[in-house]
Formats: sequence, C-alpha cells, structure tokens
Amino acid sequence: MKMTLYLIVDPMCSWCWGFRSAWQALREELPSSVQIIDLMGGLAPDTDQPMDTPTRQYVQNAWRTVASRTDALFNFEFWETCKPRRTTYPACRAVIAAGLQDQRARSTMYEAIQRGYFLEARNPSDSDTLIAIAHQIGIDGGQFARDLTAVQTQKTFADELATVRTFGVTGFPTVIWCCEDDEGNSRYGLLCAGYTNADSLRARWAELIC
Repeated sequence: MKMTLYLIVDPMCSWCWGFRSAWQALREELPSSVQIIDLMGGLAPDTDQPMDTPTRQYVQNAWRTVASRTDALFNFEFWETCKPRRTTYPACRAVIAAGLQDQRARSTMYEAIQRGYFLEARNPSDSDTLIAIAHQIGIDGGQFARDLTAVQTQKTFADELATVRTFGVTGFPTVIWCCEDDEGNSRYGLLCAGYTNADSLRARWAELIC
C-alpha cells in the first residue's frame, strides 16, 4: 500500500497561515513512507488593480478571525505601508519557480512568503518582493526572476490548478489522501477542508485505514 497526502494551499491565504502549526504537528508524526505533494491552489487571479475598500476590509476581517481562532500572528502594518492588490497568483508561481532550482525550495519559499506577508508587512503580489525573498532563502535571484514568468512555470501552475479542480477543492487549506494498493488501484478521501486544529487532524488521520 502507498499513501499520499495532497496539501492544497495558497501562500497568501490567511487560513493556510493559521493552519501551519497544526499541519507541522501532523507531519512530524507521519510515517516516512507517506508521500506529501503540495499544490498551489490559486486563491486570486492576476490583476494590476489596487484592492478596493470593501475587499481590504474583508481581508483584514479574515485576518482578525484567523488570529482569534488559531492564535496565528498578523502584522496589520501591511495595510498602511503596502499597496495591496487582490492577486495571489504571483506568489503561487514564486513557489513553483523556486522549486525549479531545488525541489526543497518550494516549501522554503512558501514559508518565507507567508512570513513576509503576514509578519513583515511585505507585499508578495509584487515581483520585486518575491525576488528579494528568493535572495533571502539562498537561491539564484536572477534565475528565479527569469523562472517567475517562464513558460514552464506557467504550465506547472496551470497543471496544479487543474488537479485542484479535479479534486473539487474550492477552499484552502485542504488535504486529500490517496491510498494506492499493490495493483495500482487508488482510493481518495478528504482529510480536512478548511482550517482544522492539530487534535482533530490527528484524530482524522488515525481513522484512516488503507
């Protein structure tokens, strides 16, 4: 039997930020045989338009709700020092572009974008911010800048979005499990949809029989 977990997230999703500690707690307890595949969910498509007032209020209220429910920290200076746009696609592509240099850099970039956005009041919708973060995590910034808009990155992101749609996922974070038997037959199921605390996540994992 082979078990795979698909982690479907967006680096600028506040609920994904709140989910971070619960997911890390589960990961530390997973058998080494469990494969984990992260997919960028693409919360908000590309736009050059500034975020309008109702959307700014909506996102800020979401931050407050996540902070209250999960104890995650947020730096609200972002809303004073940055010019937000309602787009997360650049951040998603940045995760993929980092992975082209080193597969392990996907998760490093993802986490660095989260910290930059939610804690350091930096805007991951801007390419300059993403390139600076690439330098910060130790990958080749010039190569990253080229990969950020490369055809391969665009195709990989499109493929990940297609997989997310195939799973029927409409919100983040979501974790899908896949169990494949020795004959190659696969079963899929939902481990969590939306924020789930560590205890509930562990309990759902324990219920799985593959």
